[in-house]
Amino acid sequence: MKAFLMFVRKEFFHIFRDPRTLLILFGMPVALVTLFGFALTNEIKNADVAVLDFDKGAHARQVQNRLFSSGYFGLRDYATTYPDVAAAFRQGHVKLAVVFPVGFSADLDHLGHAQVQLVADASDQNTAISLVGYATSIIRAYAQEQARPTGPAGPRVEAVARLYFNPEMKAAYTFVPGTMALILLLVSAMLTSITIAREKETGTMEVLLVSPMRQLPIIIGKILPYFLLSFLNGLVILGLGVWALHIPQRGSLGLLIGETLLYIFVALALGVLISTRAASQQTAMLISMLSLLLPTLILSGFLFPIASMPVPLQFLSNIIPARHYIVVLKGIMIKGLSLRELWRETLTLAGMGTALLLLALASLKNRLA
Repeated sequence: MKAFLMFVRKEFFHIFRDPRTLLILFGMPVALVTLFGFALTNEIKNADVAVLDFDKGAHARQVQNRLFSSGYFGLRDYATTYPDVAAAFRQGHVKLAVVFPVGFSADLDHLGHAQVQLVADASDQNTAISLVGYATSIIRAYAQEQARPTGPAGPRVEAVARLYFNPEMKAAYTFVPGTMALILLLVSAMLTSITIAREKETGTMEVLLVSPMRQLPIIIGKILPYFLLSFLNGLVILGLGVWALHIPQRGSLGLLIGETLLYIFVALALGVLISTRAASQQTAMLISMLSLLLPTLILSGFLFPIASMPVPLQFLSNIIPARHYIVVLKGIMIKGLSLRELWRETLTLAGMGTALLLLALASLKNRLA
């Protein structure tokens, strides 16, 4: 028994001396609980809203106060015309617009009923449904709380919903772009990281790196075949989305292909960086899965609205390549946007790809030093 206890004690010492084991034991559960607890929610908070108020009356102002004090909505802009609202939706600045027609307050006072229009961005189906539902409930509650009911049921406000970009509320409009981004990222990054890690395992990578060729041409030569194959894979995925799942293609096909190539470049550069840090194929695959799958699913806006997450997680989501590519896909395919509206996401992806490739080269030089 004494020998057994000494053996157990030795194992504890090994565990406490290994930072990686401690990270898996204590760091990963804390990180996952925090991530899942705060990010995995379908509740909408502080959604950006535009107001188009043709009424300028007291009831219109009070309804706005109710909406913006609820915690579900945040005022982004006061629009003056319908084209202003349409431009805000195209640029992705707002998720909902509330339109008060002329005579809204007078109709509610004298007739006992009035209408307000809710315009939602339905390119994200679940978010649009939630926003319209929240706003409708708040507006109806306000109408029922008025002090001068005109009948047994009191004043009535009818919320009329209008949905931009996805009036039929097809779920594919929400999930297919996210699925495209996830598949391209995982396939491209994992193939590249595993391939280069295999070269390191067999010892052929060191032979190549000490050859007269420079490191950058070697790395580019290694990833170029996967770049072309991933591009073909991307065309197949886009084709399935358009022809099999009936996702519209309202923007420039050339811009869509160019953005897809840029996204594949980011994924391949990320795979190269992972491969320079991984000692084996199994390690490369594990790192790829842990560092790409869960963050992409949770923090890219694919399944859960980013605006509802805590500010630190919103900031962290900016380093997820899929977040920007999903915005590009929805913008080009569903909204028909051009590079003029998507230049920020394009520059972000280009900067990510360049930074990841430079980090991979620096990591490779450190390994050889």
